[in-house]
Amino acid sequence: MKTDKPSQTKEGAAADRTRKAQILRVAIETIASLGYAQASVGQIAARAGISKGVITYHFASKDEIMEQIVKEVYEAAVRFMQPIIERETVPVAVLRAYIESNLAFMAANRDHIVALTEIVGNARGPDGRPKFADSSDDSILQPVVEILRWGEETGEFKAFSDFSARVAAITLRSAIDGVAYRLAADPGLDVAGFARELAELFLAAVRRPARETETESKERG
Repeated sequence: MKTDKPSQTKEGAAADRTRKAQILRVAIETIASLGYAQASVGQIAARAGISKGVITYHFASKDEIMEQIVKEVYEAAVRFMQPIIERETVPVAVLRAYIESNLAFMAANRDHIVALTEIVGNARGPDGRPKFADSSDDSILQPVVEILRWGEETGEFKAFSDFSARVAAITLRSAIDGVAYRLAADPGLDVAGFARELAELFLAAVRRPARETETESKERG
């Protein structure tokens, strides 16, 4: 059980942050190597060269470590992807950047992605349901929906109903997440090639048909 910590100096707080970061890094490596079930607090402590007591000083339980890993991986992905996406100025390029930067992050952080898939696939809440797979949380779909709506407004993408835009976003996210599972099974996966093919496939699916664009142009003329 985690105990209350005494008041700290700035140096002590910095040391605490460094130790927590070390524990999380080793936890990620342990899960990626051994799998979720075998990655006990004892295993993590042994690999980090510290006692279990040091870990429980910083984290109340294995569950808390897992929650922090999920949070940090998602936040790291946003930090990696955001500047790449924000460099683009038109919907087609933004959607391509969204897909390719997602997969580039996976390729550059394989252990993080393997650990994340292990946690999301195996962690359970008190009711036995998956802890990190809440289908009611659609926030991860919203960026895709917004890009599709923007492309619809500019005429680059076809028209979407609310339902079809959500289906398209779910389909893309499922494809991206599927790469994470393939990467876990195949460390040599050509992620960059996969990203290019996925981007081309999805863009072909959402672009406005050329014939439709030509017809509308003639009508306006």
